[in-house]
Amino acid sequence: MRREFNTEGQCESDFHYMVKLDERIKNIKEQYIDKRKYIVMNKGRQYGKTTTLMALVEYLKNDYVVLLMDFQEIGTVEYKDEAAFTNAFAQIFIETFAQIKVEKKEELLQEVTAFAENPENGTLRKLFICLSAVCAKSPKPLVLLIDEADSAANNQVFIDFLSLLRKYYLNRRQKATFYSVILAGVYDIKNLKLKMRQEEDEQYNSPWNIAAKFKIEMNFSADQIAQMLQEYEKDNQTNMDINTIAKEIYEYTSGYPYLVSAICKIIDEELSDIGSFSNKSDAWTREGIAAAVNILLKENIPLFDSMIKQLHTFPDLRNIIEEILYQGKIIPFSADVKSVNIGMMFAFLKEENGRVAISNRIFEMRLLNMFITEDAIHSEAFRCGERDRTYFIQNEKLNMDLVLEKFVEHYTDIYGNNNEKFIEDYGRKLFLLYLKPIINGTGNYYLEAQTRDARRTDVIVDYRGEQFIIELKIWHGNEYNERGEAQLAGYLDYFHRKKGYLISFNFNKKKNIGVKTITFDDKTIVEAVI
Repeated sequence: MRREFNTEGQCESDFHYMVKLDERIKNIKEQYIDKRKYIVMNKGRQYGKTTTLMALVEYLKNDYVVLLMDFQEIGTVEYKDEAAFTNAFAQIFIETFAQIKVEKKEELLQEVTAFAENPENGTLRKLFICLSAVCAKSPKPLVLLIDEADSAANNQVFIDFLSLLRKYYLNRRQKATFYSVILAGVYDIKNLKLKMRQEEDEQYNSPWNIAAKFKIEMNFSADQIAQMLQEYEKDNQTNMDINTIAKEIYEYTSGYPYLVSAICKIIDEELSDIGSFSNKSDAWTREGIAAAVNILLKENIPLFDSMIKQLHTFPDLRNIIEEILYQGKIIPFSADVKSVNIGMMFAFLKEENGRVAISNRIFEMRLLNMFITEDAIHSEAFRCGERDRTYFIQNEKLNMDLVLEKFVEHYTDIYGNNNEKFIEDYGRKLFLLYLKPIINGTGNYYLEAQTRDARRTDVIVDYRGEQFIIELKIWHGNEYNERGEAQLAGYLDYFHRKKGYLISFNFNKKKNIGVKTITFDDKTIVEAVI
């Protein structure tokens, strides 16, 4: 059977191309399981949590009795009270135990089985007495893994369950209990009360303050992506430049597992059907990656849906992201800020050099597309770009020189009388709104995170395999302007380009509005002054 890249649920090496998890699993065992730690593996959606737990079951089985339960098996009605919840838990516990190899299984489960046979009188206290008996009789230390633990998060009975799990952990010298516990989900267990009652002062009073901090990296590195592509190359012989392709995929995804697999899957299964890619060898290129990203950004997938939902639920989170993307605003990182904490928990935000940053380029592009689409409804800049778009495409090539000339013309006519504050807040947004309909459907663009700040933003445009580097700069004097030209020239070297573009939003009353071409070292820079 031909292996494939998987974006639907658990990955299995017999059927899927996947990153090797050996080092990750080894580290989890040595740093947490062997040390009797209770931990929370909270990561964003489709982050490989279930695949990791399944690999752990196999890796730990020689040293431990390992139970992997999934709380999605517990229905909503079974959270109505202790009796319903404890009976559901006991039933799943017994079913899970039935699937593992262990001696004298019936004897081990005697107390839990008896408990499950009398569901009407079930309480959490009685359930834990039975679970303690299983742990005491187990021939090997008993490790409990619970997947989708946060699916229970809106229910008080689960908070009480965690409280007893904590109590037994603290008293484990007197009462037998689970050797180690991993609760996996999107929500960090310490934020469960935040999810239950967002407006109450007690929202941070979690019963799970015993959990060790989970420090294992679950993003894929460029090297790990390259190892996965090596497996693919053995089967398909595309002659791709594996290291270059792996690094490019990493640049777009920052190693977010689902996004890595999604891009690879599109290249493998879809691009050969597109006219510009005649075969897989043509598709496994930088141009192919850009095309796959363009397809991915247009898809409605649960990961994107969840991200947009959280922006609607938490307006402050949306404001932070919009200020970072549009204005280059520098926001100091603090996990104590609720909106930042939420963005980190869902993996939309990350900490980078003490600042809040968007987690990866794909998320940035998707969010930017959403913001621009919303703003386009009332944007004169967008309407101008839509009206002009046919002038800029010549022989299927994008004439970026002409784009800048027309943007200066429209900006001067429509927005030329606005003040400095308007330009700082909206200047770059207006160019992005103008550019969007021109490349829409064929190309895409993103904001380069490494150069983005309140004064400078670089926009990278991909159009039919051709890249355009455009620096958007707030003018702060001639010296700063010259330094900007040098920075752009250096950035062109990085992208192996000889030509770049510079848009200067200039507050100098004596400025010469228009477009000019300058030479800097061996580079050509087309500068538009507004």
